[in-house]
Amino acid sequence: MATLVFGHKNPDTDSITSTLVMTDLQTKLGHDVMACRLGDVNKETQYILNHFQIEAPKLIDAVTENDEVILVDHNEFNQSADGIEKARIKMVVDHHRLANFQTSEPLFYRAEPVGCTGTILYKMYKENGIEIEPTMAGLMASAIISDSLLFKSPTCTPEDEKACRELAEIAGLDVEVYGLEMLKAGTDLSDYSAEQLLGIDSKVFPMGTSTVEIAQINTVSIEDMMTRKAELEEQMKAIIAQKGLNLFVAVITDILNSNSQVITLGDRTDIVEKAFNVELVDNTALLAGVVSRKKQIVPFMDRNA
Repeated sequence: MATLVFGHKNPDTDSITSTLVMTDLQTKLGHDVMACRLGDVNKETQYILNHFQIEAPKLIDAVTENDEVILVDHNEFNQSADGIEKARIKMVVDHHRLANFQTSEPLFYRAEPVGCTGTILYKMYKENGIEIEPTMAGLMASAIISDSLLFKSPTCTPEDEKACRELAEIAGLDVEVYGLEMLKAGTDLSDYSAEQLLGIDSKVFPMGTSTVEIAQINTVSIEDMMTRKAELEEQMKAIIAQKGLNLFVAVITDILNSNSQVITLGDRTDIVEKAFNVELVDNTALLAGVVSRKKQIVPFMDRNA
């Protein structure tokens, strides 16, 4: 039986491309693996898949105790496939904090403080002496561009940018031109419902005794997105009730000007006010210079939960 490779629920570009890249790497190392995904492909990622003429991984929603799996771009069980606690986790390659994770058997675990899983996978190709084909190089470069917002995010390290430019050369990409078009493709959300908007890139985090969901929506106009505030709030209330959340934070991020507007609902909105030293007005606040959920949002909220 093939080992299943997948990223987190509500997959973003790094999650999908890292799945495809890890599958390629493991196949070339002689292992039987299959690329999977735990949700729909967003518009940015679909732009990338179309550009490189590659199909999305197979959609699954659960694993069993009979499954052997490789996790990329995540480790937290509440972000993974249903049943993950029963599966045999063979390997994890990630760039996030370690939380809510345990296994019954030893495994290969690699996590590095870089901006993108694609950067780590690039190093793994080189370490194993495996030639990187242009398509795989393009997928990794795209993931780095996405996670770093074209090198603007504080999560971006010199290692990420160096890897991205080397990969782009292999793939024949102009980083700035391709990167901007790719990011813009992901912000065309006019035909998305409120449910779809909040599901583009959403993760649940345990924070103290609270359960918090943080959804991030990238845009080129916060003002346009805020015209749908009432609609988003109604959907947020429904999700809070459905999942028993203490807090839901929708982060609307301007990828051009590097600011975010948050819409916050739940019985622990004080976490947001304390974390960012802001006063919520009509459930919202502007977070100047904040673009990274991983580095600028989650750690500060976690410390104030």
